[in-house]
This record gives sequence, C-alpha cells and structure tokens, in this order.
Amino acid sequence: MLREPQHDSHLKFNIMKLHFHLPTFLITALAFSLIFLAGFTYVQQDKGYILDHEKDIAIEDAGPHNGGGKTTAYPFFSKFKGGKVAFRKRVLHPGSSIGYHLQQEQEIYYILNGSGELQMNGKTIPVTTGDAILTLPGSSHGLKPGNDDLTVLIVYQN
Repeated sequence: MLREPQHDSHLKFNIMKLHFHLPTFLITALAFSLIFLAGFTYVQQDKGYILDHEKDIAIEDAGPHNGGGKTTAYPFFSKFKGGKVAFRKRVLHPGSSIGYHLQQEQEIYYILNGSGELQMNGKTIPVTTGDAILTLPGSSHGLKPGNDDLTVLIVYQN
C-alpha cells in the first residue's frame, strides 16, 4: 500500500513561504496601483471634458512678469497636461500689475470687471469692463488696475 507523506501540505506551505519576497511584492503592488490609477485617469478623460471650479483653484499670488503687489490667480485646467491653450482669470488688486513684458505668442486679455491701464508698446491705453486686447507676437505689454480690483481673463498658447 502506497502512503503519501504526512508532511506534504506542510511542504507546500513552506515552498510558498520561501517564494514570498517583500521587495518584489511591494513593487508588484505599486505597479498594479499605477495601472489602476492610469485606468482611472483614462476614464476621466474619456468623458470628453474637464471641469474646474474657481473656488477650488484660487491662488493668492504676486503679479506675473515681476508685476508685484497682490493678485488672485485662477489657473484653470493647469493640471491637464498636453493642452494647447492656457485659460486664466486674474484679479489685480490695487497696487499690483501684470509686469511689462515681450509677448512671444498671441495673447488675449478680456476685462471682465473694473478699469485700469494697459501699457502697449510704450503707450498707455485706458481699459474697462468689456474691452478685449489681442497682443501679437513681438509686442510688449503690461496691465495695472485703477483704484479698484481689475478682473481679466487671459488666453494664450501653451
């Protein structure tokens, strides 16, 4: 009569135990987590849109291009990599500005609210609610508010 060894199940357990390697396990777990997250990201983009709420993205910041002062920036879609267009909102508080700078690509400022002064190629131009400014490559410009907040939408190529 053939008899199976009594320690066979114990042996299988020990073999499994010997093959468990903590670094390999951790790397495998990390890889599966990244694959899962990549799939989640794909599903989100597969919906065909990205929604940003300005209350969730508001940043207190100095004026760009060495403008100084206090501004509130709303960098819409900044977490979306590969976008071809930047869409920003910025509130220039009194005493702040978007510093005078050379424009490399087309850029649009649209004044949502308030009034101020646009510096364009060495000229000072008053701007107010409803004004839209298209700055062409090779032009220099800057923007500062009057005595109250100036809110501007900014669109440019990434």
